[in-house]
Amino acid sequence: MASKLLDRLRRTLFKEGALSSEPDGHGADEFPESSELDDDMECVSDRLGGTLCFEGDGMVDSEELGDVSGPDSDSDFFGESIEDACSSTDTSPIGPSPKSNLLTRQLQENWRSSRARSIPDKLIFEVTDASVVHETNSKYVLYTLHLINSGTFDKTPGIITRRYTDFERLHNRLRRRYGADMEAVYFPRKKLRKNFAAETIAKRSRAFEQYLSHLHSVPDLRTTPTFLEFFYLGDLRAGQMLMRVGRYQEGLVSLLNALRLQEKLGCAQLLQFQKAHWFFNLSALVYCFQELEQLSEAQEHCERALQELAPSHEALQQRQWHPLLIPLLQTNVRLSWKISKDKRRWEALLQEIQERGMDVTNLPTLKECLIRESLQDNEGKLRGKSRGEDAL
Repeated sequence: MASKLLDRLRRTLFKEGALSSEPDGHGADEFPESSELDDDMECVSDRLGGTLCFEGDGMVDSEELGDVSGPDSDSDFFGESIEDACSSTDTSPIGPSPKSNLLTRQLQENWRSSRARSIPDKLIFEVTDASVVHETNSKYVLYTLHLINSGTFDKTPGIITRRYTDFERLHNRLRRRYGADMEAVYFPRKKLRKNFAAETIAKRSRAFEQYLSHLHSVPDLRTTPTFLEFFYLGDLRAGQMLMRVGRYQEGLVSLLNALRLQEKLGCAQLLQFQKAHWFFNLSALVYCFQELEQLSEAQEHCERALQELAPSHEALQQRQWHPLLIPLLQTNVRLSWKISKDKRRWEALLQEIQERGMDVTNLPTLKECLIRESLQDNEGKLRGKSRGEDAL
């Protein structure tokens, strides 16, 4: 706007001959071209624009704004750490008002929560121990891995112990069934010698971490039964065997670890074998907690399973429901009565099933269902041992 006004004034003066009478001949040089003024305006616009930096030490390309302060300035809040956001007001002789402190705290909490939401959870595979095991006719290295969720402090990592042949079996099975996805996957090979040297074990530990991380990064591989069962199925079988012989406390350790592994791998959202294994694990935990007189924990896991197993109205009409549904309903009603929790919803569901002609009195108990369950892998095999099975 200013450049247009000056340009119009210059043309008017030239038209009246006012500038032609000047002896020194400066004339039009005293009035810059409109393009030059436009450039100056662009520079001003650039200087006022600035760039906010959320992770750095300050703002970028903003020398003129370096001394800016006040309620509209973002330099304190984003250029510095969030904890020091109000350092200038804290040292003020007048002191901050309660209202401004409240606003600042709200902004800090919103910023922290939005930043936490922006960090995606990632599953980390970490070898925490590698020990040489001597048996009668064999010698091997046993690797202990922790599965940890990043983004937050993971207090309950999933833990597995595997040897080289376990990883090799996993690799061969994945190559056989998912060859196209496994073409670019590197697997550490055995050496002819020095397999038990500390340097070799350390390098192989890092290689196994990278190997599992790579598999988990491929969507078509991380949801396959072969990959998932490599982690949790051994503990699930061990828990079942320990439960069969009445060693409920030891079985609880294996089952809880299997549940943590299933949760971290997302098995609750999957179907077929993984969903069946998920419900078996919750039901086995219910029974073990119940036998150990930990009734609140038993009822909590029972409720968790029933929330997913509860059939729709159409399924009830067609008498289609999970085999564990009725034993879990009966167990949950008893547990809820003992610990004084509301059981009306599950009593009503059990009553509705009975009204549809289902005899719920002559069905297998929860323990009988769990002991009879065959925990096969997706290839129908039962091989493989875990820590719990070794103890039997």
